Amino acid sequence: MGRGRVELKRIENKINRQVTFSKRRNGLLKKAYELSVLCDAEVGLIIFSSRDKLYEFGSVGVMKTLERYQRCCFNPQDNNNERETQSWYQEVSKLKAKFESLQRTQRHLLGEDLGPLSVKELHNLEKQLEGALTQARQRKTQIMIEQMEELRRKERELGDMNKHLKIKVSHELSTFDNEGQSYRAQLPCPWNSPGHNTTFPMQSNAMECQQEPILQMGYNQFVHGEGSSVQRNMIGESSIHGSWVL
Repeated sequence: MGRGRVELKRIENKINRQVTFSKRRNGLLKKAYELSVLCDAEVGLIIFSSRDKLYEFGSVGVMKTLERYQRCCFNPQDNNNERETQSWYQEVSKLKAKFESLQRTQRHLLGEDLGPLSVKELHNLEKQLEGALTQARQRKTQIMIEQMEELRRKERELGDMNKHLKIKVSHELSTFDNEGQSYRAQLPCPWNSPGHNTTFPMQSNAMECQQEPILQMGYNQFVHGEGSSVQRNMIGESSIHGSWVL
């Protein structure tokens, strides 16, 4: 016959109770260890006997398991803040490491702190500098070409503007000459009359046309050109108050 089901209740016999405690304690500790190994679980076990003796087991340490238990169960908000703080701390650490690496690379490109570098690292640095120099020269050439094209465009614009101004000035001069000729043709001067000799200079004819009578005290002394038929008033030919003026 099979063994019957044992009723779970406190063992009254002190000796039997102690023996049962020892057997089942060892079995429980064994099961906890097997669970942590087989399932890769974090297991923590604490046992207090009736005589206040402590028995414990922790796969990663009982104190660490208790701290984790407290963070997860009693202070969830603090746990979230701690996780967020830890995440930010890791991010800051990564950025700081990257910043230091960039600073170190910049110093190497400037020719500083080259002592710790090996031959291979110096060769790679030389390649980087040559590549950067090539790109800088290409960019400089491109900018110079663009500036030359811009100057040529401005030169063409100024040339077109100059041609336009020349045509405009020529048109204005021709218009001014035509108006001057029309105006001279309308003047009532002797050279406009038929039969007038136009071989005389324009300036003298204009002066003759513009002469007007002048009131003058004393005597007039007219001087004509050589070969003129008009007599010249000589000194002493006119008298004032009946006496000759020398």
